[in-house]
Amino acid sequence: MTSLGSASLATGQRSLGDPAVRFPLWPPLTAGCPVTSTDTVSYPVEVDYAYDQVPADLFTAAPRPAHGHDRWAPLLPPLHAPGLGEGGTPLVPFGDGLWIKDESRNPTWSHKDRINRVTVSAAVGAGAEGVVVASSGNHGASAAAYAARAGLRCAVLTSADTPPAVDAFLRAYGAVVLPVPVDARWPLLRRIVERFGYHPVSNVTPTHTGHAFGPEGYKTLAYEIYLELGVPGAVFLPTGYGELLFGVWKGFAELVALGVTDRVPRLYSCEPAVGGPLAAALRDGVPATAVPVGETAAYAISSSVGGYRGVVAVRESGGAALLVTDAEMVAARDELARGGLWPELSAAAGLAGYRQLGATAVEGPVVCVSTSSGFKDRDLLGGSASVELDPADWAEVERRVGG
Repeated sequence: MTSLGSASLATGQRSLGDPAVRFPLWPPLTAGCPVTSTDTVSYPVEVDYAYDQVPADLFTAAPRPAHGHDRWAPLLPPLHAPGLGEGGTPLVPFGDGLWIKDESRNPTWSHKDRINRVTVSAAVGAGAEGVVVASSGNHGASAAAYAARAGLRCAVLTSADTPPAVDAFLRAYGAVVLPVPVDARWPLLRRIVERFGYHPVSNVTPTHTGHAFGPEGYKTLAYEIYLELGVPGAVFLPTGYGELLFGVWKGFAELVALGVTDRVPRLYSCEPAVGGPLAAALRDGVPATAVPVGETAAYAISSSVGGYRGVVAVRESGGAALLVTDAEMVAARDELARGGLWPELSAAAGLAGYRQLGATAVEGPVVCVSTSSGFKDRDLLGGSASVELDPADWAEVERRVGG
């Protein structure tokens, strides 16, 4: 392990299903809480900290270093992997009290760099030789970059229709790219974990739990928004599994717990209208659920399965779950482009939700998080990026991953 993580005040992991259920910090729980989860609902765990030891000037002193997660090391899990200057993205004024947090300025052009600095650090800390991720978009590209930076191998389970720009990202970083049918990704991911000991940085549970450490990286968005704007009236976020949503909520909740501010903004999840597992869970009063998903061009946030983290964030912040159509996202993307920002269609979901709700529905300044660059859209360039691999051909998988 490197000395980069020495400033972390992380003390352990605890279940979101029952906060009284606690675990040591290591190893990171990559399959949710083994005590509170059931056959149908998987409860995530979160990281706890020695909050009474947080430096009093963490949110007031001049940043040293100025960029990257290292600035926030006390409130992050140990950063055993080197960074790429993640975070520190601009908050762009967009008129009438509206601000756009432009996450396309991260090293691999998306918000996923905030999570992968943390998850790849977990892989290094756990002694893994590599990481494995199921993604056809931003998460895979980011994981490949941070794995390369840390000197780890990376296997990415993608789809044959992965956007060419993303496919080029993956291969440039030296990742092993395995294009397989979507429903084969997670069983194959679990088998790679078992066979090669790779650290999973994607979800492996029936309802979404994801990596225990991952959403901690998203908290830094809340810290940055607070330092530049204070606490806004609301934050609107593109939402798939709800990890970003939870991370932003937890970041603001920590600011309240530390006495830095006295409130959390309302958080609005913005899911594609053809699915919306978080909206369904909140409507039905359940911790998490699965829904059928229709066709949408917002592939980066199209998900049939939700998770309990998103329910917590919306409920505790007093926000709401919004469903936005492709037409609303296209209009929002075009509006952002006319203002000089070019997001991926999925990244425009936050602004689409804000426009749907209406400016008069929220008091105070509003932040819409734009998660990634327009270069990531599938319709940018024609053609498929890869030839699909038969997931039953394990000999070929072994040759590629273990070669």
